[in-house]
Amino acid sequence: MNVATWADRVGAREAVVGVIGQGYVGLPLALVFNEAGFPVIGLDVDPAKVAVLRRGESYIRHIGPERVARARETGRYEATADFDRLRDCDAIFICVPTPLGPHREPDNSFIHATSREIARRLRRGQLVVLESTTYPGTTEGEVLPILRETGLDTPGDFLLAFSPEREDPGRKDHSTKSIPKVVGGVNPESTEAAVALYGSALDRVVPVSSARVAESAKLLENVFRSVNIALVNELKMIFGQMGIDVWEVIRAAETKPFGFMAFYPGPGLGGHCIPLDPFYLSWKAAEHGSWAHFIELAGEINQRMPAWVVGKVAEALNEDGKAVKNARILVLGLAYKANVDDDRESPSYEILEQLRSRGARVDYCDPHFPRVRRTRRHDLGLESVPIDARVFAAYDALVVATAHDAFKQRELFRYARLVVDTRNLVEPLFPDGDGPRVVKA
Repeated sequence: MNVATWADRVGAREAVVGVIGQGYVGLPLALVFNEAGFPVIGLDVDPAKVAVLRRGESYIRHIGPERVARARETGRYEATADFDRLRDCDAIFICVPTPLGPHREPDNSFIHATSREIARRLRRGQLVVLESTTYPGTTEGEVLPILRETGLDTPGDFLLAFSPEREDPGRKDHSTKSIPKVVGGVNPESTEAAVALYGSALDRVVPVSSARVAESAKLLENVFRSVNIALVNELKMIFGQMGIDVWEVIRAAETKPFGFMAFYPGPGLGGHCIPLDPFYLSWKAAEHGSWAHFIELAGEINQRMPAWVVGKVAEALNEDGKAVKNARILVLGLAYKANVDDDRESPSYEILEQLRSRGARVDYCDPHFPRVRRTRRHDLGLESVPIDARVFAAYDALVVATAHDAFKQRELFRYARLVVDTRNLVEPLFPDGDGPRVVKA
């Protein structure tokens, strides 16, 4: 495959870009390439998503419908569930889920299935890039063999690279376009072609020596966050036993202008990255006879946080002379982070489930989720209650699980009886100390 010719087509915006998966990663990627002047085909197996995008609408809050509408109006963006359209693509990005199995083992089945769909339509001159987070060696050891079953090979016939997604839903200071893009190919030609393509749409591209390095960089980013969040979660529990407010400790520590980076505790980990990705590395390490002790320990601490929060709720109710059983409890926030409509792996689900299993009468409030969606592990069948002080006052306890801006109103909690706060949201609203009883969790 002639990389120079490929680069010329990219420069002329003649290369057709296909993005498999039109979710939190694939849709913004497709829109960025469309906005850079490329014809883009967005592919998804979910016909409901495709229908929404074809109407020029968005089902992801932080990706405004106006961006999708503009993409449709250009005539260069098409959403489809027809994977035969892959034959029309010069570049194909794979943006599919990589969940964990029931025993925290990696599940690359979506990557394998998507690679087979590509292989059925693979032709000479195409570039394939995997963006889904996975363990080192997946691109070269699992995707490449599937594509080679066609009789084609790289670099002569097609090119193959890995570039980890770095999406953070809801951020205002960084976007898909501005976040530096790490790229590593299975050979130099693949790296060169992928760098040329990304460089035509994104602000900065960072080439590395191999796909394995690019795969590992993504895991390092998320392991770093997981371990440090686990650290402050553990310190929260330790300091709590000592009667010390961990939030005040963090505020004091972050005044140091060097050698410290603030991380904040919470009710557990959420999102598609931090709760899952580190275990991809620990699993792969075990395959090589090494044990990722920090990763496993961090995972253990973070995964037990919802149970710890529920325990704090029980203790707080007990101090009020009430049992968890039959108590009316409202969980504030279903999203895993503030001000987004993203509930992937949210610890709120686990908190709601555990409270319900103890006999509590649970509800939730989240302006971004009128009703609970059914997930792989949860089916609560609840609808959000209104954001209203009188509604809040009817509950025996409020549990702040997500620090949505919509909850940062002093009067909402004026008549609350008990607030179990995992985000340090309520106490700062009442600096004069005349608010509800607040228990940090």
